[in-house]
Amino acid sequence: MNCVYLHRCGNYFHRVGLYFAAKFCDRLIFFLYNSYVPSSCSIGAGSVFAYKGIGCVIHKNAQIGENCIIGQNVTIGGNFNSAGVPTIKDNVYIGPGARLIGNIVVERNSIIGANSVVLKDVPENSVVAGVPARFIRFNNA
Repeated sequence: MNCVYLHRCGNYFHRVGLYFAAKFCDRLIFFLYNSYVPSSCSIGAGSVFAYKGIGCVIHKNAQIGENCIIGQNVTIGGNFNSAGVPTIKDNVYIGPGARLIGNIVVERNSIIGANSVVLKDVPENSVVAGVPARFIRFNNA
């Protein structure tokens, strides 16, 4: 079982107003996978967490598109200086240990390298890597 399945249950409970059950799913995800994937965040259909989502931290207002792959120990969160949180579009691969911080948008079909720190928007069909993340090349696949 992947933590995204428990998130989907918790997200359903959150949407229908059963906040106690949603919080129970959040705590179960934390207990089983040592991850914080709140029920209030939006994760699209077909998106999965690699290695069952071990060590992932997702902001409560983050939006993740469809068919995304999120590696272990990924942080998707806010910044003290900005009010927004990351928005991740469809078909994005986020490598293990990556950090996506602040009010940024990761466009469709992008790849974020392992242990990258993304502080700026990522264009569509691109590969970024490094600390801070820099454009590497366009993804032709």
